[in-house]
Amino acid sequence: MQFNMKAVSVFRDRTKIDDRSFVEVAIWKAPTPMRGSTHYFKYRLAFVVDDKCVIRFDNEARKGDHVHIGGLEKPYAFTNAETLLADFRTAVLGWRR
Repeated sequence: MQFNMKAVSVFRDRTKIDDRSFVEVAIWKAPTPMRGSTHYFKYRLAFVVDDKCVIRFDNEARKGDHVHIGGLEKPYAFTNAETLLADFRTAVLGWRR
């Protein structure tokens, strides 16, 4: 099913990390699952460094849940919004080390 414009914003935030980087998180709850997903959340979590997105968790229609880290893309096993946020935080902290 396609992303329905009746989706409701659950969380949206953009936080500056330092002069070179920021994180942006957007999560919506949709009335039907996205194509390729089995849950009711549409999300985009991004970590941007020097104007380049280096980490992104998202679930585009048809592609389903996945994560981009550097130039690699792999499937992501979505369980719930809290775990999604924790996994994103862990990935960002790992990148910054």
